[in-house]
Amino acid sequence: MCTSFLLKGSDNGCVYGRTMEMGLPMNAQLTVIPRNYLKQGVGPDGKYGSGLSWTTQYAVVGMNVLEMPELADGMNEKGLMGGVQNFTTSAEFQKVSPDDSTRCISSYQLLTYVLSNFATVEEVKAGLPKILVCNVVLVAYKGQSVSMHYSFHDASGKSIVIEYLKGELVIYDNPTGAMANEPPFNEHLNNIGNYANLTNIEKSPVVIHGVSYDSPSSGNGLAGLPGDYLSPSRFIRAVFLTNSVPENYTTEQMINAAWHILGSFDIPPGAITLPPDNPYGGGAGGIEITEWSIVADNKNLIYNVRMYETMNVYTFDLKKADVNAKEIIYLKLDRPQLPVLMN
Repeated sequence: MCTSFLLKGSDNGCVYGRTMEMGLPMNAQLTVIPRNYLKQGVGPDGKYGSGLSWTTQYAVVGMNVLEMPELADGMNEKGLMGGVQNFTTSAEFQKVSPDDSTRCISSYQLLTYVLSNFATVEEVKAGLPKILVCNVVLVAYKGQSVSMHYSFHDASGKSIVIEYLKGELVIYDNPTGAMANEPPFNEHLNNIGNYANLTNIEKSPVVIHGVSYDSPSSGNGLAGLPGDYLSPSRFIRAVFLTNSVPENYTTEQMINAAWHILGSFDIPPGAITLPPDNPYGGGAGGIEITEWSIVADNKNLIYNVRMYETMNVYTFDLKKADVNAKEIIYLKLDRPQLPVLMN
C-alpha cells in the first residue's frame, strides 16, 4: 500500500508527498546516486550486468529498499520527483528474449533509471519507449516478482503515471497529481465522478417540510469521503484533500500542508494484519505499517523523510550533495527520538 500526491505552491514550487507501506521490512536507507555513475541493468535472468547498463546523467536522492542500489522514491537535481507503488494484480511487463536482454532493465530499476536520466516528464515520455522493462523474481522480496506502477512530477508541475498493462507501456497524463495502488490509473480517474457531491465548502442545513436540520459539526461538505485503507479510497482521499489546500500557499506552506495530508494515510500499527501468503509481507502476526513518509520540495531541492520508528524529520539538501562522488552513498535514518525540551 502506498499513496502519493503533488501540491503546487503559489511561488512556482512543487511538493511531492508519499507514504510507503509494507508488512515486509524494507530496511530502507537514504540513498544518494551521483552523476556519471555506471549502473548495471538487470535482464530477464535477474542478474545485474545482463541488462541495459547506463551512466547516470543527474544526481538523485531517494529511499532504497532491501539494501539494494535501487530507489522506491526520489528526486533528482533537475526537480523530477517520483515513486513506485505496488500494482500486483494488473501489472504485466514486457516479454524480453535473450537477444534483447541488453535493451532491458528490471521493473524495480525503472524509477532509478528515469530519475538518473531525465529532467522532465516530456523526456520520460520520449525515453521510456526506447527501452524494455521486464519483471523478474527478487529473492529478497520473498522470492516474488516485483509488480508495480510509477508516478512522476517535474519542476513545471506536470505529472504522469507509468503502467505496463498486457505487456505494453502505457503513459497517462495525471491532472490530479495523486496516485495509489490498484486498479489501473484510468479506473481511478473514472471513480472520481462517484464522489461528485463532495466539496470542502460547508453546506447549508437540510430543510424538510419547513423544518431545518443542522449538521452536528463542521465538515459536512466532505461527508462520505472514504476513510478506509483500500487503494481506491486512498486515491479519492488524496484527490479531495490536496484539491482543498488554499491555492495561495507558498511552497514552504505546502510542505507543512503535505505533512498534514500524509497523516490521513498513516497506518496505526495493527490496523492491517496480514496473513503469511499476502504479497505485501505478513507472516505470523505480521502487520502492515507506514515504513516511511516523504515530503520533497523540488524548488529548493529539499528531500524530507520521516521513518516509522520516530517522529523525526530527516532533511537532505541535494544542492549541498557531492553530485560528482564516485560511489553511491547510503545513510541510515535511525536517530533516537529528538524531542524539543521546553524546561
